[in-house]
Amino acid sequence: MLPILNIAAYLFTAIDDPQALRTALLARALERELKGTVLLAPEGINLFLAGAAPEVRSFVDTLRADARFAALETKESWSAAQPFRRMLVKVKREIIRMDHPAIQPAAGRAPGVDAPTLKRWLDQGHDDAGQPIALLDTRNAFEVDHGTFEGAIDWRIDRFTQFPQAVRDHRDQLAGKTVVSFCTGGIRCEKAAILMRELGVADVLQLEGGILKYFEHVGGAHYRGDCFVFDGRRTLAPDLSASGGYASARAPEDPDFAIKK
Repeated sequence: MLPILNIAAYLFTAIDDPQALRTALLARALERELKGTVLLAPEGINLFLAGAAPEVRSFVDTLRADARFAALETKESWSAAQPFRRMLVKVKREIIRMDHPAIQPAAGRAPGVDAPTLKRWLDQGHDDAGQPIALLDTRNAFEVDHGTFEGAIDWRIDRFTQFPQAVRDHRDQLAGKTVVSFCTGGIRCEKAAILMRELGVADVLQLEGGILKYFEHVGGAHYRGDCFVFDGRRTLAPDLSASGGYASARAPEDPDFAIKK
């Protein structure tokens, strides 16, 4: 097994002390010699960490001991080298920026579909009620260009803040279908699915855990290409290996997650 454990995780949960929590989490991560990024906001936590497996899992266990983060679920992959250059913990207004403060997943999330069920639906060409599936890629256009599901809808957005208007412009494209929104790890779909329901799209589900969890459970069935990730690995193949090699330069920032200095 490769020596570096990489995890991605997020959870929408109320955090009333993000600045104090930032100090504590940074100390814990540095103590364990972890690298990566943790984003904190009043709406929740979003993290990408890498290091020795016992240290990564110890960090997650300690985090879950806090009742606010007990439900945190991780997506795991392994790498031969550390894909991050440093350890950052930052406080932001949103852990995924949509600029729609009324969308609060912690208050009630949209229903989801797990990876094995989605694969079965794609195998048979419809959901269990016989309704056709519309796979909706909520990621930015350059991410989609590295790989996506066969036949997925791609509205060519440059950042997630453009997604609400894209829904308004293309809502008719989703009529009469079971819409399954997806993204890298699931965080964008949490907000996207709620927004679409509020805008009148009748049947909307989110892919639980996103592309990474789909790869973990069912591999690359119905997926073409790789999955772009915002670390030194650049892209992951459906077997979760680093298909893009390792970049010596700093990985590009996702404009939706970018850490403002």
